[in-house]
This record gives sequence, C-alpha cells and structure tokens, in this order.
Amino acid sequence: MKKYILTIICSLTSLFALAQSNVKVKSVHLIDGNVVNFDKATVDSSRVVFTPEGDSLGVKIYVKGQESTDYLYSQIDFVVFYGNDVPGGVNLNRNTAEDLAKNPEGWRLEFPRFYQGNDVTFEITHTTDDYGITYSLEWDGNKRANRWTCYEFSAATPDNGVGRNEAWAEDTNIPEEYRTSKSDYSGYSRGHLCASNDRQSSIAQNRQTFYYSNMQPQYQSHNGGQWARLEQKVQNWGNDRSFCDTLYVVKAATIDNPDQILSYHDAATMTVPVPKYFYMCLLAVKNNQYKAIGFWTEHVNVAESYDYTHYARSIKEIEQLTGIDFFCNLPDDIEKEVEESYSIDDWK
Repeated sequence: MKKYILTIICSLTSLFALAQSNVKVKSVHLIDGNVVNFDKATVDSSRVVFTPEGDSLGVKIYVKGQESTDYLYSQIDFVVFYGNDVPGGVNLNRNTAEDLAKNPEGWRLEFPRFYQGNDVTFEITHTTDDYGITYSLEWDGNKRANRWTCYEFSAATPDNGVGRNEAWAEDTNIPEEYRTSKSDYSGYSRGHLCASNDRQSSIAQNRQTFYYSNMQPQYQSHNGGQWARLEQKVQNWGNDRSFCDTLYVVKAATIDNPDQILSYHDAATMTVPVPKYFYMCLLAVKNNQYKAIGFWTEHVNVAESYDYTHYARSIKEIEQLTGIDFFCNLPDDIEKEVEESYSIDDWK
C-alpha cells in the first residue's frame, strides 16, 4: 500500500467498520477544530470510500440537490450520525498513533492491540507485490517468541493452489539477537500460525509463511491433529464468499503468563517458550454484518478427536485468558456485541 494512503487512513481508523450506505451524517468534526453540520432532511446517505486496493480512504456524504461532499481521514477527528448522537465509530481502545508508528498497518481490523509492556517488540507485516499483505505479526524479542499472527481472507487472497513451498528461513526483519532459527524448535514441530494452506495465492506469498517468526514450537500430534482440523475450518470459511466477504484471523499461543507455559526451549535464558495453549480468534463480515468466535486448545501431546465446537469460546473469554485485546480497531459498540458471545449455528 502506498505511503500517502497510510497517512490518510491513520487519523480515523475505526470508521472503516462503518461501511454502510443508509446512515445519515449529523456532523463532521475536523482536526482543525471546524465542525460541518448537516440537516437530517437533506442528507440522503453516507458511504465509506475505498481505494482500488480495498483500503478505506475517506467518507462521502450525499446531500439532496447538491454535489456529494468528501472528507479524507487526514481531515477528520470524528463523525456524529443521526439516531445515536454519539461519535460514529467511537473507539477508545484502538491502536494509537504511537502504536501505528511501530507498524502503520495496525489500523486494520485483524490487528490486536499492540503490546504495551516493557519487552522489546517488533510489529512486522510481510507483503508481496502481487497480493499485498500476506500476514502481520508481533514478535517479542525478549522472549524470542511470536505473540500473535494476524491476516485476512477475502477476494483479494484467492486460493490458486500453489502448494507447499518449504522455504524455512529466519525472519531478517528481526535483529539476529532477538530472532529464532531452526535449532530453537528442536524436539518439536515448527507449527505454523498463518498456515501454508492459508496463503495459496502465489509461491512468493506461500514462502513467507515459512519464516520462523510465524512459528511456535508445537507437539506434532497437536499440530497435525486438533490444530490442523481447526485450520481447515478457517480455510473453508475464509475462502467461501457466500459465508463472508472478509474473514479476519488472529492465531497465537500463550507466551506471557508463566502458568500458561509448558517449558522453555532455552531454559538458561527462559526464552523460546513452549506454550501451554494455542488459540484462534475470528471475525467474519458479510454485507456489513459482523460475527466472531474463538477457539482455545490445550497444547497436549495427543491427537484429540473432538469436534471443532468443543474448542469454541467467545472472544471475550480468550481476552480474559490472555490479556490481549483482539479486534481493538472495531468501533466499541460493535466490538462489545460480537466479542461477548457467539452462536455456533453461525459457524457451521
């Protein structure tokens, strides 16, 4: 994505979620302090405007008998809509300007809130020329471990069946003293977070899933068993345009709480933790309607045969277990609604 687009989008990231056509804008509050008011009787509707790459660019307001009015995100502080009299897309917990300085892609809906502690972290996005973002991740340099990997499925990530291109490699976006190499996973499988089968648009895209920064040490029975079956469900949902327009995915394992770590690969330095739990958080969007679900698995050295519903949790439950704020860039009202509960019938 071009740098000028990044500048535009960062000032009002949460409005991306309000991609609706029938709402009426009451007022646009600009960063320079000016307020533009609109008469409810004359406003037809408003729309979020997208770039050719599918990124949100600004808001377009249609007024009866007049030319439409456009506002870029670089101009906007917040927008108030008729019917609720509160700022549209209010979002108090989104990734901040300080967070976006670490990775300007952090406004996207798939991103969790960036780590706010004292560890050295690296917020990385891998891309290809043909298909844009492959996935993003947060790497904890002190722990030498992935905190989360996030990405999306949409029409922009077609499954072209390029196969598994096993280009195992260190992630040179991470300084050598903080990253891992093949030996750090000895005795365990190098378990993908963004799976090889999640990125089948191009060979270049698939190869990026084999960076060690996208791995967690994992028992192969778990990796090839319950985790693999959940991966298949995610791929089925993500590639089904009748199910969703976009599926936002976060995959991760527990690295922060001592009681959620099985052991350390490097016991002397307590780095490269072997997680006690793995989990997935999913947000699906279809026709501007949102639904979310999480899955939580214990990292056991046995291939369990439970149905995927056995592992289902609400996003809120997983947030409470991990201390991570998922889908933080959603407007607060939408975030609260979709994260507090789930319907398994919506995920069949």
